[in-house]
Amino acid sequence: MSLYDDVIKVAKLYLGPAAERFINRQLSTHLNKAASELTAGDIEELAKWCFVSGRLVMPEERAKEFGEAVKKIKA
Repeated sequence: MSLYDDVIKVAKLYLGPAAERFINRQLSTHLNKAASELTAGDIEELAKWCFVSGRLVMPEERAKEFGEAVKKIKA
């Protein structure tokens, strides 16, 4: 399983079927990367954006939990 797949697996717990679209948007908009370009060095930044953007669509505490869960993903 790729790092991207691990991120999607976690994101689905918080966003359901919208997870892949949400993560792809964070990658392209904030990290300027395609899914295939995601590296372990990007996880911290991606986690930050999962929290920031996540709190627009879920309660802040849940978004914080989401960001922390992404941050724990290891390559």
